[in-house]
Amino acid sequence: MNRMKADAVVIGGGLGGTLAAWVLAKRGYQVVLTEETDWVGGQLTSQAVPPDEHPWIEQTGCTDSYREFRQQVRHYYRRRVRPDLVCDEARFYEHFNPGNAWVSRISHEPAAAHGILQQWLRPFVEEGRLHILYDTIPVRAQTEGDQVQEVTVRHLKSGEETALAGDYFVDATEYGDLLPLAGVEYNVGADSRHDTGEPHAPDEANPEDTQAFTVVIAVEMLPEHAAHLTAPIPQPEMYEFWRSFYHEGSPYPLLSWWDTKPNANDEYRCFTFLPGSSELPMWTYRRVVDAAQFRIGEAEGDISLINWPQNDYSLASIIEMPYEERQQHVERAKQLSLSLLYWLQTEAPREDGGTGYPGLRLCGKAVGTEDGLAKSPYIRESRRIQAIYTITEADVNKELRQGKGEGIRRYEDSVGVGHYFLDLHMTAKSRRSMFIPAYRYEIPLGALIPKRVQNVLPACKNIGTTQIANGCYRLHPTEWNIGESIGHLVAYALDNGVTPHEVHGHMPHLKAYQKELDEAGIQRSWPFDGTDVQH
Repeated sequence: MNRMKADAVVIGGGLGGTLAAWVLAKRGYQVVLTEETDWVGGQLTSQAVPPDEHPWIEQTGCTDSYREFRQQVRHYYRRRVRPDLVCDEARFYEHFNPGNAWVSRISHEPAAAHGILQQWLRPFVEEGRLHILYDTIPVRAQTEGDQVQEVTVRHLKSGEETALAGDYFVDATEYGDLLPLAGVEYNVGADSRHDTGEPHAPDEANPEDTQAFTVVIAVEMLPEHAAHLTAPIPQPEMYEFWRSFYHEGSPYPLLSWWDTKPNANDEYRCFTFLPGSSELPMWTYRRVVDAAQFRIGEAEGDISLINWPQNDYSLASIIEMPYEERQQHVERAKQLSLSLLYWLQTEAPREDGGTGYPGLRLCGKAVGTEDGLAKSPYIRESRRIQAIYTITEADVNKELRQGKGEGIRRYEDSVGVGHYFLDLHMTAKSRRSMFIPAYRYEIPLGALIPKRVQNVLPACKNIGTTQIANGCYRLHPTEWNIGESIGHLVAYALDNGVTPHEVHGHMPHLKAYQKELDEAGIQRSWPFDGTDVQH
């Protein structure tokens, strides 16, 4: 067995893990970063989800590094843009959106994001300060009391194992896979209303009632004059299964333009494919390249990332499954996404009364794969640490807080900010979904520290939230902020010979650590209170 030693070991190259590793390496520490795929960046890259952001993102509400990332995305597309758009400097430099998506203010190809993050990490890799182990998952952990001594990881292709020792371990896996291995107490799935006091939680807790996951698929739409150059993909093996699949109680098949309204399981909403006849045109929902904005020859056609209710996979909760069993469900979810594309190409009702959309084809270049499917599934929730402080619906729900005459929930130990709706996709057992207005929020340090274990910290969707609160804390800018703040927390602990628990519990340390966050450009509070939530 191989052995490696570092100051910090980051298990999982999700978005938060990538930022934690970047911060630690930048601050001079030796870091090992592992990643299940061959791309770092998680939901921003390997999971192929354009950034979901709040409406104030261009001016406030994120870290300086996240804002710099967004500007580098715009710079990446700058040379390709039509000259007349470049003349509109405000739009081009400050608000240019490569895909003109209606879900994101800077929708772009995952490949572009991965390239930028690689540029950020490369200097530290070349210096030998950062070691990245791709195609690698955790399999065991050695503990002593409240400390983890080492984590053993396995290379998925060779089967070779490596023992990783470190002073601190960060879990940035998409499922929270280090937590059970390291003996960190955690929650998973639906919480009980009786335990959390949340009005939208079920009466009974259910660890298998987790949100749907999605294997995102990248699709290009060629212009009308070139549509004849494409043909439908071969009929997927499970097409007939998915074509005839109905969620329990729904009068509409999954592959249709109808879907259950959030918060109302017996009401339905209708989508369309193209803009013009609906407020919910799905093609532009997560479009990452709007070809009309680019010079001739720079973009053959629009590119959109298909992450819709129609390819949400909710037949099973896979968080607690062994790796091999998980992969079986991921394969079925891939079949669902391919079936959705085949349905779009051949049978989907069109706005003009016809069926099927010509000119659609898989676009692997956008997601770094040959088949156009994302490298890994988009996982909306994870195991969640039992933390010093647990964020609940009461901390963010607009109606609840207004009812008490309260605005934004302020925390003395805040380490960041964010905003999104309390957004839960259909769950595997109770078939719940919700989309509830929320106030802007802060990120309390207490939610990032396990109650007991001293040297394991979360940096993904595995912080101390309830399932419902996770619905708004899971988005890109927030996960980025969490990872960045965790990197600085580990660095502060190493610099000062203290534990994260001591940083949280000792006011002089907390203030000194927060000062470091301030100096690093990590915004810790909103400059206005939370009475409006318009997107």
